[in-house]
Parts: sequence; C-alpha cells; structure tokens
Amino acid sequence: MNKTLTTILIVIAVLALAGGVFFAGSMYARANAYGPVMMFGYGNNNAYGPGMMNGRGGYGMMGGMMGGYGWNNGTNPNVTPLTIDQAKAAAEKYIQPLNIQGLETGEVMIFDNNAYVIVKESDTGLGAFELLVDPVSQIAYPEYGPNMMWNLKYGSLNHGGMMGGQGMMSDWNYQAAPSANVSAEMTVTAEQAIQYAQQYLDANYAGATAETDPIQFYGYYTLDFEKDSKIIGMLSVNGYSGQIFLHTWHGTFIEEAE
Repeated sequence: MNKTLTTILIVIAVLALAGGVFFAGSMYARANAYGPVMMFGYGNNNAYGPGMMNGRGGYGMMGGMMGGYGWNNGTNPNVTPLTIDQAKAAAEKYIQPLNIQGLETGEVMIFDNNAYVIVKESDTGLGAFELLVDPVSQIAYPEYGPNMMWNLKYGSLNHGGMMGGQGMMSDWNYQAAPSANVSAEMTVTAEQAIQYAQQYLDANYAGATAETDPIQFYGYYTLDFEKDSKIIGMLSVNGYSGQIFLHTWHGTFIEEAE
C-alpha cells in the first residue's frame, strides 16, 4: 500500500510540475510576444521608446501591438514613395467626411514607408491630429502613438479608425466630434519640450539635434530631429509629463512641404 501511495504521489507531483512548466512557458511566450524589450522597466530618460515598454509604460515599437492598417516598420524596395500632392489629396479625402469645420492640411512629409500629414485648426494654427498615408493604397489613416493616446481634443476621434482597414473605412463614425472645452495650455512649454527631446537624443542618438519648432497639439508636441543637417526621425513629447515617444514607423525621410 505504501509503495502504491508513493507511486501515486510521484505521478501527481510530475503532473503538477509539468502543468507548472506549461503555464510558465505560456506566460513567458505572452510576455515576449512583442519582442524582448516589452517588459523593460524605468529607463531611457523617461521615454516611450525605442522599446515597446522601455520607459514608464511606453510604446515606442507599435507594430506588433497595433497590427493596424498600413503598418510597415521596414523598407519595401518595391513600393514607390508617395508624392506631396498624393499625400495631401489622401489627407483631404480623409478630412472631408468628418464634417468638422475649420480643419485643413498642414505640413506634409514623405518617407519611404509612408507619408505623414499634420491636420491643423485653421483658426488657432494648432495641430489637430496626425495622419499617415499608405503608399500602396494611398489611403490616409490616424497615426499611431500620441495621436491616439495623448491627444486630448481629437484623440477619441482618432480611436475610431484604430482598428480600421481598407475594407472598414466606410464604418468610420463620421459624426464623432472633438472633445469640447479642451485648453491648449500645457504645463510643459515648447522650450521645455525641446530640452526633453534633446536629452533623449543625447542619450540614444549621438550627434542628433532636436528641431526648434515643435508642432503643438492638444496634449503633446511633435518635432523632427536631424543629424548632419538631414532629418533622421520624429518624436513626440507629452505636454504634461515631458515623456518622450519615438516614432519608429516612418522609415527614411525623402522630402517635405508646408
């Protein structure tokens, strides 16, 4: 009887151990589903990049998480980059059915992965939200990151297209309205945002310089950074915490126009 009981206990222990290993493996796989940097802690100068959660809960690498329409984190040599006119036309086509008065396209930047377009308020001159344009379909869609998470006035509008795709654009809630009574004033000034951006670049991109004309949105700033007098990237700075969010999805800069 004792031998039988011992055998049963051993079998139970082995099954329990196997179950524990399986559970631990499953949790590890989930934790690493978006790359080994997902669970990094406090680091990179209070930054939201370049790791997915490298910093205080940051989202520098959004590709695996978003899986969104038009995502392309790598250069496709077979894709012809958009022109300024094509990007602007796509952005205007996106704006028109929103039925929001006083919006117009601003700065347009062409990268080899996509085009970037700022939509601004014509009366205030402030940035309203940011769009990306897919070079293959030439369809505009809300940019990832701060445009969705930090935009206090138009962020809820941008979330409407977060899960959208070419086949779902008709499902957009065009009657959505920007949040009312949102102040443009933030505790972080434009000058401070430039300083925070430069501190991040000094720690992560040796020789890079933050541009001194950040675009102000409702809740954050976005600015380019250069090296050897050439634009090599873009980042955003939270207007209240000063946290940095690195844009990682653009690719190589080609040209820009106001």
